[in-house]
Amino acid sequence: MGGQKAVLAIQDPPYNLVAFGERPLPEFIDWCAQWVQNTNRILSANASLYVWLGAAQNDGFQPLPDFMIMMRRQPFHARGFITMRNQRGYGTQKNWMAVRQELLYYVKGHPTFNVDAEYTEIPKILRGYYKEVNGQITENLQRGKSENIRAGNVWVDIQQVFYRMEENVSGCYAQKPLKSIERIIKASSDPDDIVVDFFSHSGTTLLAAEMNKRRCVTMDLDPLFSEITIRRLEHFRRTGRVGWQNGHPFEDEYVCRRQDDLKRTEATPDRPQAAQRSLF
Repeated sequence: MGGQKAVLAIQDPPYNLVAFGERPLPEFIDWCAQWVQNTNRILSANASLYVWLGAAQNDGFQPLPDFMIMMRRQPFHARGFITMRNQRGYGTQKNWMAVRQELLYYVKGHPTFNVDAEYTEIPKILRGYYKEVNGQITENLQRGKSENIRAGNVWVDIQQVFYRMEENVSGCYAQKPLKSIERIIKASSDPDDIVVDFFSHSGTTLLAAEMNKRRCVTMDLDPLFSEITIRRLEHFRRTGRVGWQNGHPFEDEYVCRRQDDLKRTEATPDRPQAAQRSLF
């Protein structure tokens, strides 16, 4: 980073899953404390930290509560607890459907917050809260700065990523919506600021920074996700597209026919169907 400090960190760590195995909770929290401390070292005196983290309903909502307790010992102040509502969830007949994702917002010092970034495309429809202003009775729509509502700390206007969306990156099952990361970047940084992300995964933070004229420093311990991140940025710069929809980042190396094509060319007795090589 050339001695420069970042003003914003967006971290999306594995939700206590390592190669499909689970760490003991104390070990996971200790590991989180390490990357939080490393994050702090590269942030400026006035900076924001956003952390996506899971809360398992069948396991005491862990690791979220123990993570929040650990953060009390760190040089950050809790600023917000945001819930992003998924448009699709995990169905069950014996419990409320799980449709939320948790996003914690911490700060140090007095960082930037651009409130205009919070406004959604949802129009205001609820009238009320009448108040006298300059001798006239006005209602909230007249006094508001926008005809649209603010997102607040419950985001209901963002579609979770799935395979039919252009931004989809196959194999990145924890991929966050581009719109959610753009909202964070626009709210908590300014053009040319540095944004950091230790868990690149699908490369969404890097792409959002590129699209909004921020500088981004990102990484991932998994070489596959590091390569996906690089290819996604190159793909965007070359085509203007933000993902691969029904395709994937390794199409040049692994030609995987789509399911619709496979159905149209099913094997016959005199023409056995060749096995399709798949990366994911």
